[in-house]
Amino acid sequence: MGLLDSPDKRAALLVFTISSFLTPFMASAIGVALPEIGREFGIDAVYLSWMMTAFLLSAAVFLVPFGRLADIHGRKRVFVLGIAVFAVFSFWCGAAGSAAMLVVGRVLQGIGSAMIFGTGIAILTSVFPDRERGRALGINVAAVYAGLAAGPFLGGILVEHLGWRSVFYANVPAGGLIVLVVLRRLKGEWAESRGEPFDLPGAVLYGAALVAIMLGFSELTRGRGVWLLAAGIAGLVLFVRRELRTASPVFDLRLFRRNPAFTFSNLAALINYAATYAVSFLLSLFLQYTRGYGAEGAGAVLVWQPAVMVLTSLYAGRLSDRVEPRIVASAGMGLVAVGLALLACLGRDTGIPYLIASLVILGLGFGLFSSPNMNAVMGSVERRHYGVASGTVGTMRLLGQMFSMGIVTLILAVHVGRVPITPANHGQFLAGMRTAFVVFAALCVAGIFASLARGRMRPAADAP
Repeated sequence: MGLLDSPDKRAALLVFTISSFLTPFMASAIGVALPEIGREFGIDAVYLSWMMTAFLLSAAVFLVPFGRLADIHGRKRVFVLGIAVFAVFSFWCGAAGSAAMLVVGRVLQGIGSAMIFGTGIAILTSVFPDRERGRALGINVAAVYAGLAAGPFLGGILVEHLGWRSVFYANVPAGGLIVLVVLRRLKGEWAESRGEPFDLPGAVLYGAALVAIMLGFSELTRGRGVWLLAAGIAGLVLFVRRELRTASPVFDLRLFRRNPAFTFSNLAALINYAATYAVSFLLSLFLQYTRGYGAEGAGAVLVWQPAVMVLTSLYAGRLSDRVEPRIVASAGMGLVAVGLALLACLGRDTGIPYLIASLVILGLGFGLFSSPNMNAVMGSVERRHYGVASGTVGTMRLLGQMFSMGIVTLILAVHVGRVPITPANHGQFLAGMRTAFVVFAALCVAGIFASLARGRMRPAADAP
């Protein structure tokens, strides 16, 4: 029996490889397009950060609820709807006539993305047996990184020659192709929790708390930010209390009880994404504003990190089927911390070879961390919880990315203020960027301990 020995396996791997490429491609391509978007709409760096944060916040709010709905009503059904929503609002974003319209489109894109990532990993995990799961997830993670790698380079070419709107329009035919393949080739349906009720009040409380926390974090330099943050934290406390008492919770927090592998694997993912997501955003602004690169040139530099991720994650997924996942993932987290520490030393005149070397180390570390960590999460729960587990690790990713952008937004607001980046404030921007990388490196050091704390995933006799 091989990795692609059945039609369901082949179709699932094809569909989720393409879809896993699509959204990260757009995310990284938009990072290169941000300066042009800022010039067209005349907006500052803090507002620009919301072009990415709006998507992340929306996806984080809806990912766990849609993971639960998929367990109840069918994962393939929710996935197809998600691809359709993502494609439609990609067209909306491409046609946006104002910054506000673009942010609204990004929010709606995030909803589609939540449907995609709340189901894709769960279907893959359902289709592939334990002995093949790590390899399949490694291919899936490699597709994510391939999208991240192609985004800066191809996105830079699109922006340079066709304008920033082309980045969004490129998603429309790709989304249509994915829907066609799913409906024609993927015959199964997966709904292990069919017939169970959906906790709508819990979902609403969860979403409201996340929105309040993120808005409060971004407004922390103003008085209302403290109150929003406090309200969001209080909302999360109420949500946790409700979910622990509800017979059919939207987010089964009982998975975290007496399951250190699940708990610490998710915590490690949260920390890792919080420390790495905003790197491309900061470096894109650094290369284009401070160093004078165009979108295409900046993309050619930024492509090194995700390109190394692709190559590393293919090997790391297979390695985690044979070697204790916490060892591989923790080593990766350590390399990420080293890469971030090197980036914290960037200056106005730092050579590009130094920057590329830092990105290579960062990509190597992230590739070693991600697929083994995903394998650890999905291998620590029963099949009936695959949808919620997939939604949980996806939520950790999105929350980490959201907090990463929140940290940067706060730091830029303190160092630069609510003004466009110009030569007059390049020094303040550089200081803010270095501060962010120091914070991120410190987070990764803490993440090493979270990764190691998950414990052994397989019996000692199976370990090398």
